[in-house]
Amino acid sequence: MDRITNIPDKKGLKRIVIVGGGFAGLHLARKIHKKHFQVILIDKVNYYQFQPLMYQVATAGLEPSSISYPHRKAFQKYPEFHFRTCKALRVRSSDNILETTIGEIHYDYLVIATGCDTNYFGNEILKESTFGLKSVSESLLIRNRILLSFEQALNTTSEKELQKLLTFVVIGGGATGIELAGALADMRKNILPKDYPELDLTQMKIHLVDASPRLLSSMSEYASEKAAETLRNRGVIIHHSRSVTSHVDHQVIMDNGDTLFSQNVFWVAGVKPNSLEGFREDNYVRGRLLVNEYNQVQGHKNVFCLGDTALMITDEYPKGHPQVAQPALQMASNLAHNINQMAKGKSNFRKFHYNDKGSLATIGRNAAVADIGKFHFSGLIAWWLWLIVHILSIVGMKNKIFVFLDWAWSYFNYDVSLRLLIQPKASQIYDKS
Repeated sequence: MDRITNIPDKKGLKRIVIVGGGFAGLHLARKIHKKHFQVILIDKVNYYQFQPLMYQVATAGLEPSSISYPHRKAFQKYPEFHFRTCKALRVRSSDNILETTIGEIHYDYLVIATGCDTNYFGNEILKESTFGLKSVSESLLIRNRILLSFEQALNTTSEKELQKLLTFVVIGGGATGIELAGALADMRKNILPKDYPELDLTQMKIHLVDASPRLLSSMSEYASEKAAETLRNRGVIIHHSRSVTSHVDHQVIMDNGDTLFSQNVFWVAGVKPNSLEGFREDNYVRGRLLVNEYNQVQGHKNVFCLGDTALMITDEYPKGHPQVAQPALQMASNLAHNINQMAKGKSNFRKFHYNDKGSLATIGRNAAVADIGKFHFSGLIAWWLWLIVHILSIVGMKNKIFVFLDWAWSYFNYDVSLRLLIQPKASQIYDKS
């Protein structure tokens, strides 16, 4: 057994410890040759979460199980794969040890793929008073908040209270922001009139607040203009070049002094890397670990970093690669190739080169925007392309089928029956265990 932690002996194999079971970590674990390595994957939760579709769980379009997959199920046929639910705390590179909440884990190779978390830019008020969307649990929390608002709206006689309950504020004009705002607009048009015929849904307001002068600032101007045009046509109120400074007593306060009165405030305005302690200060730039073209952390031969947390500075990407899925997946594939070559005693390692396959963002039913190379298009074709890409990217054949069936049913029937307001029962059992 390993020191302190209950991990089986390596049996003469090299041990790779992967921190984080997101896009990069899971992809790397799948591509490593298991006959040469013992692979230890650690994560704070025991399942993979497909982040691009969390907004659909939040708006009751998909079940949470459809975008989640148990880590252990993915590797049932690999005896030298082991998973542990814990949190990584610190790297002691001089001893090749990773300190975690369950003890110390010795490694031969360490791969940091911890991804990103919500960035509130140091504003604790917004952190405590708004809803984030970076996990399945947060998606369910948003779903409950949305559904509870309409249930409460049925029972209020106060106009001010009704305004608070029927006003929805999405902060952040990136892909997640426009997708969430578009999904809310679809709900208002197709779902809510049937579920809540007593409510005057003309009073439901959807605001999208973005600090940038245009939506989808990482995509083309064409995509930005089409996204804004589509959202406005669907009744979303867009506030360009506005940042939110506070949210107190249900008042959303913007930097120009304007206020919005809302109980439903969703923060999707930025991300920050989940970094680990144990590295020198000059290893980090804006919270990301500096890596070379082989994804090695600066000054560490056997420590690697992938995905959102990695900062690889090149002539083409002087500020690092985009913090999205494709760079993470491609970095994982490249590193897996190099590590597998090491196991064979070969040294023909590949330098990482990012192949930008384009960007997609959906704005709701039959509407999406796409930047594919020099081509920029929108509408139904972009929407179908978005659907296909995301179905193929979901982990697990069962999940692919269920998502397809849910989307197909919703497309023809305008109604997926997932609007369940499930709240945890108050209990002290977990506190005592």
